[in-house]
Amino acid sequence: MNLRNRRQFLTQGGSGLGALAFSSMLAAERSTQPHHTPKAKSVIFLFMEGGPSHIDLFDPKPKINELHGQPMPKSFGKLITAMGTGNNSLMGSPRKWKQHGQSGTWVSDWYPHIAQHVDDMAVVRSCVADGLNHVGSVCQMNTGDILAGRPSMGAWVNYGLGSANKDLPSFTVLIDDKDPLGNTKNWSAGFLPAVHQGTLFRQGETPILNTRLAPGQTNQRQLSKMDFLAQLNRSWSADKPEDSELDARLKSYELAYKMQAAGPEAVDISNETAETKALYGMDERVTETFGRNCLLARRLVERGVRFVELYCGSGSGWDAHTDMEGNHGKWCKVSDKPIAGLLTDLKRRGLLESTLIVWGGEFGRTPFNEKGNGRDHNPWGFTMWFAGGGVKGGQVIGSTDEIGLRAVERPSHVHDIHASILWLMGLDHMRLTYLRNGRAERPTIVGGETMIPELWGGKPKG
Repeated sequence: MNLRNRRQFLTQGGSGLGALAFSSMLAAERSTQPHHTPKAKSVIFLFMEGGPSHIDLFDPKPKINELHGQPMPKSFGKLITAMGTGNNSLMGSPRKWKQHGQSGTWVSDWYPHIAQHVDDMAVVRSCVADGLNHVGSVCQMNTGDILAGRPSMGAWVNYGLGSANKDLPSFTVLIDDKDPLGNTKNWSAGFLPAVHQGTLFRQGETPILNTRLAPGQTNQRQLSKMDFLAQLNRSWSADKPEDSELDARLKSYELAYKMQAAGPEAVDISNETAETKALYGMDERVTETFGRNCLLARRLVERGVRFVELYCGSGSGWDAHTDMEGNHGKWCKVSDKPIAGLLTDLKRRGLLESTLIVWGGEFGRTPFNEKGNGRDHNPWGFTMWFAGGGVKGGQVIGSTDEIGLRAVERPSHVHDIHASILWLMGLDHMRLTYLRNGRAERPTIVGGETMIPELWGGKPKG
């Protein structure tokens, strides 16, 4: 195919690369039309999979030390936990607590590096979820529902704002050495057009697979193949306008071609200074893997990626049913320095004010023991924190009861959390809808009306 014919083909091909490029231009144009002025341009969601213990990290409860070894008082009511341990004795926390920053926010000795950033953080101690097990709860924290099938938060952001860059995926997912429970369902587009799903970046030196030309391949030969493939796809899809997966595949070919130039550069950290790598903990074996992912997250948002999700403890690593000290001691060490490094690096580059950082897991952990030295799942009251991206730092929002079991002041459901993330990105969760089977679906389903306006200095509703 000569140059003239190729140009003609791209111009006329309704489902070909020309149309795909045009769709990318439309997406970029739509990205400038949020519902209101956004406070953040990008999100980095630091997902501590398995359920980090709020009462051992950010929510000190002296009462459980006072009642250590005693049955849970009946005044706290009955409950059914994932492992049926609601009647076990209370288990104190051996953590040493200290107030940090000008705000005096309490953080335990498990997170000494993150503690230095509390004045940039809003700690929400009253988060609430619905699921008891990991698969459903990880799914809900990602999609708003404990049942798989709905779009993930990253997909909604991608759908609502479009791409902010032309050469990289707008929604990316970075994992450590295992797959998260639920796997691709956690970054699925659900019923949204498939093009909005997340793109998984692998561990190691080549996080993006197949971005280098094969031996003997040239750009011209590849373009010719793509042209011919586009022609075949155009013919196949002529009578299938509703097939969003085919459309997503077509767009992925164009993006893949662009990523052959931009992708390797985005994930190539060889030019990062030794000081920067050390800041993220890449000079230490225990922090090297997650530190690399945190550094990649900074590089991605720097290049216009809207939503980056990082899993720490993929496969429920934080799930401390036994050996609380050993389990959380390990994962806190893995995550503390890299996260603090990310906050420092974003701030000194002027990126923190436009990047929303979200930290949390699918739920917290109980104040009573399981198997003597562990804690069970707790979706009734747990902690998440937010920083950057328009967040008013140096504050604590909400509280749990005396033993950290249930949210009692300013409960914030997962839907409220999602609505707040969207709001900071310039999206109104009530107006962000997608017509499906005659119903206008929205990311928070039928919830999220309260949001958490205190995050950006607003007043709570009601």
